[in-house]
Amino acid sequence: MRKAIFACVSLLSMAIPVLAGPTPVAPNGIALYPDYMSWRVVAPSYREDKGHIRVITGNETAVAALRAGVKPLPDGSVLAKVAWKAVKHPSFPVATEAGEFVQVEFMVKDAKKYKETGGWGFARFVGKDLKPYGKDASFVNECFGCHTPVAGNDYLFTRMAGTP
Repeated sequence: MRKAIFACVSLLSMAIPVLAGPTPVAPNGIALYPDYMSWRVVAPSYREDKGHIRVITGNETAVAALRAGVKPLPDGSVLAKVAWKAVKHPSFPVATEAGEFVQVEFMVKDAKKYKETGGWGFARFVGKDLKPYGKDASFVNECFGCHTPVAGNDYLFTRMAGTP
């Protein structure tokens, strides 16, 4: 199973936009983490309302905490959620695969800096040009509002996907 997940992420990483200039920065100051696809896979997900296939990756701090069941995650934890449009495989229509890249979102843990949003900083970079999302720093209210139903789980929808 781990080999299958690694192969999937390896193939998907080829479809990730490559930075062709300065690192994009969200309106709240969080810069895109260019190595997010080299982080460990936390879990795949599918968002039905958007039709997005997603892969959640985490840096070493986040993955170690998630594996150990530590909540809240420690400062320095970073999670990336990478999204592609879901498309039917042209030669195997019962299979769905990643199509066009949509966006990458980040959650950055710093309990003091992001106290107002549950200890998490949020950032989103959209499209092949990785355009920062939001007109100003208030965009985080949209992100945080979506995560409030899972406040009891450190504002995380994601958990480590089980493997043998």
